[in-house]
Amino acid sequence: MTHHETGPRVRRDTIVADIMGAFAYTCRTAERSLAPLLELALRIALAQIFFVSGVLKFGDWDNALYLAANEYPVSWLAPVTAAYLGVAIELIGSLLLAFGLGTRFAATALAVLTAVIQTNYAALDQHLFWIAFLGWFAVRGAGTWSLDRLLARGLSESALPFAARLIRALAVLSHYGSPIYQLFLRAFIGGAVVVAAIGGQTMANADAWLPLHSAAAFNHVVGVLLAALLVVGLGSRIAALALMLLGLAGTMSAPDQAFQVQWLASFALLALRGPGTWSVDAVINAALRRRFPQLDGKPAFSLAGLPRVVIVGAGFGGLTCAAELARTRVAVTLIDRHNYHLFQPLLYQVATASLSPGDIAAPVRGLFREHFNTRVLLGEVSGVDTSRREVVIGDDPASAQRVPYDYLVLATGAAHSYFGRDEWAPYAPGLKRIEDATEVRRRLLLAFERAEACDDPLEREALLSFLIVGAGPTGVELAGAIAELAKFGMEKEFRRFDPARARVILVQSAARVLPTFPEALSAITRDALEKLGVEVLVDSRVEAIDDSGVIVSGQRIPARTVLWAAGVVASPAATWLGAAADNAGRVKVGPDLSVPDLPEVYVIGDTALANAWNGNPVPGLAPAAKQGGEYVAKVLRARIEGRALPPPFRYRHLGSLATIGRKAAVADFGLVRLRGAPAWWFWGAIHVSFLVGMRNRISVMWDWFWTYLTYRSATRLITGGPPAGPGAAAQEEPTPAKRPRLAVG
Repeated sequence: MTHHETGPRVRRDTIVADIMGAFAYTCRTAERSLAPLLELALRIALAQIFFVSGVLKFGDWDNALYLAANEYPVSWLAPVTAAYLGVAIELIGSLLLAFGLGTRFAATALAVLTAVIQTNYAALDQHLFWIAFLGWFAVRGAGTWSLDRLLARGLSESALPFAARLIRALAVLSHYGSPIYQLFLRAFIGGAVVVAAIGGQTMANADAWLPLHSAAAFNHVVGVLLAALLVVGLGSRIAALALMLLGLAGTMSAPDQAFQVQWLASFALLALRGPGTWSVDAVINAALRRRFPQLDGKPAFSLAGLPRVVIVGAGFGGLTCAAELARTRVAVTLIDRHNYHLFQPLLYQVATASLSPGDIAAPVRGLFREHFNTRVLLGEVSGVDTSRREVVIGDDPASAQRVPYDYLVLATGAAHSYFGRDEWAPYAPGLKRIEDATEVRRRLLLAFERAEACDDPLEREALLSFLIVGAGPTGVELAGAIAELAKFGMEKEFRRFDPARARVILVQSAARVLPTFPEALSAITRDALEKLGVEVLVDSRVEAIDDSGVIVSGQRIPARTVLWAAGVVASPAATWLGAAADNAGRVKVGPDLSVPDLPEVYVIGDTALANAWNGNPVPGLAPAAKQGGEYVAKVLRARIEGRALPPPFRYRHLGSLATIGRKAAVADFGLVRLRGAPAWWFWGAIHVSFLVGMRNRISVMWDWFWTYLTYRSATRLITGGPPAGPGAAAQEEPTPAKRPRLAVG
């Protein structure tokens, strides 16, 4: 194994590159996610202003004619023609602007109309802002959320004459015109503040084309300095953000609150979209990218001869470790049997038809698109050759792929544990994979469909009985979600039975639900479940599971749908390594999360048994896996760079959360405990923040918002399994399946 020591200069350059890269990434993320929302809001706000004006004029036509003839006459148009044209532009242009259809032309017409009003009727600051925003859309187009963007590709390939040429011409206008317009907007906004500070109100006609009246609110040293930075384009995003914060803090004293909103929108545009090419920032950025090519997505160093770090598993631990090594002088290989990262804590919502699988999964390759030193491999690991330091992918020795490593990080997760009764697996699926969730969803929904077609009351009762084994967070969340689905989500959809009468049974072998939570929160959880109609059986042991039901403490419960949430077993990593393991198969690791006698191998997440939580085992939670990934990355950087190793890993418990149902959850943060609606809101915020990708966060929030308001889910689809038809009234016989070997994730 080759060790590469880096000097202080290299480490310093790496730190600078990390800071610049983080800032650039933040700016790109904000621009991609927030800028389209801001532009959509601006389009709708402008459209509303002009549409209301047009409706009022159309409703009082005599007044419209009077305005066209006396208040803002157009010398080259007759008053009647001007009135008709003005109202038409306001009504049609505002609608096109709102929907983002023909946006450039609508924005241009509205901007011209506003300029006529500004010069011929009343010179107001708000008119100038309207013109500036409309000019933005005339030059740059409507943005992402618009019909123009949706139809652009189809129109460019259509048979309409000149459509392709027009679209190309507009693209050229955006490409070359946007930097010029960004320069204009910076000069317009920043220049107004500077001119107002030096007494520009006294200049002839200056207030006709600069918003000097409202800009006077920034007439102080900080405001003028930030505005000057905007004009020259130095630290533009930060200056714009600072000015926006000043406005939000109430430093603006404009008499009209509309001015505040317009100033804030202008600053937000510049903060999100940046200063453009014609700025000092652009010159500095170009120099930095030449100095630090990794900022431009190019390799910052050669990977030849560097230490090889292989990470098995693209869960929270593996992803975090790989991301932390993105700028370290190592060659990283990330292996997973799936091409996506899965957020397992929300799998139960896929299983209960609240979310779709795509909402809680993100492609792994996309996450490392800009990490030049990270290679992603799709494959199922079957073993580790510790003597040759190779990871083996595939079962067939003749065709197996071998990936060499200098350092190995195993973050391979866990699978369901049936406590030696694997024959129960076909009848009681658990929740660890997307395939598990869609199968559970299929069984749940199919049970209701078969109950509708069933003539036997006893069989219908068995079909409408749902039994969950295990009352930890997953079991509690499953029970609550199924009860809410039956009680609120399906009313009036079936004719032969009331879905709300479905029986949901939660079986727990311990004395209470959520045994790892404080007793008070466990009691609150049980009360909330029972209010939802869930039958909670504690101190009860499952003795048998078959196709007709479950035997619980000697009593048979006829339930055609049984779900397993009682226990997990670690991946076979301990077997691969020949390492010591506990009863759950977790590898016993040292204080630095390395494997004893294998100092180049690290194990994190659910696969590791680390007594790093005040002497107790680290729980199998997403935050624990992420902390383990961060720690191992620090250790590897220290070893590779020849620095002192960090202190032993210590898990920082951030709290425990479990949701029960609508506005019902519990949260334990040690000294602080929450329940009810506050805990429910906090649970939602935390889970959204842990999702990977802005698209997933927005999609999940929208689905939750829709379901919360309507009590309806849009994902109640029965997919997979044998086809359901008229002859499928009876529950199909589950076939014992080969238990999948958990290689990664």
